[in-house]
Amino acid sequence: MQDDISGWSEWQRNFAEIDEITSPSELHGLLTGIVCVTQAPTREEWLNILMTLNVPELEQDALALLADESEDVAHALSEDELDYLPLLPDDEHLLADRVQALADWCAGVVLGFGLASGHIRTDEMELIEHLQDVAAVEFEDSDNDEEGEISYQELYEFVRLIPVSLSIGRKKVTVAESSLLQHSHAKSKQQAAPTDSNAIVEMFTPHRPS
Repeated sequence: MQDDISGWSEWQRNFAEIDEITSPSELHGLLTGIVCVTQAPTREEWLNILMTLNVPELEQDALALLADESEDVAHALSEDELDYLPLLPDDEHLLADRVQALADWCAGVVLGFGLASGHIRTDEMELIEHLQDVAAVEFEDSDNDEEGEISYQELYEFVRLIPVSLSIGRKKVTVAESSLLQHSHAKSKQQAAPTDSNAIVEMFTPHRPS
């Protein structure tokens, strides 16, 4: 299966049971959104990033997987060949599952980018809105046909390279220089105080249909 080649199977094994994250595709989108803004996070930085999202501590192998993928994504986003690929299940999965995974990935990119950058520039707003639109897509039984497959592929190609556009021309900062860890820093100083990062999470999380 292509899932083994793309890495989906490995991500499914390592991350599918994390209740705080909708799916491995959302986590990959989160990683991608972060790497649009920052240098590739290390294992230790991933541990801290996930802590800000209240994700339980992961095994070292899972953290290493995130760190390695961060390096790969950072490289792909800087390449002229435009070969960045979202991490999604292959076409042996039901169309409904693939559509949901694409929506999850888009939501993850928006969240990661917002958390890392702390704000959205005017020239980035339209790109973020495109991602939010796809994150809110609902699959209906009537879409499960050849036309639905074509629509899925069109959506995929439409959003696939948005992270490249968000990344190009941006000077990458370290994780420490970004707004990613503001939440944990603020908690260590004042447990009861609301934090900027909480506001960012709320602001940049697309409203998904129930």
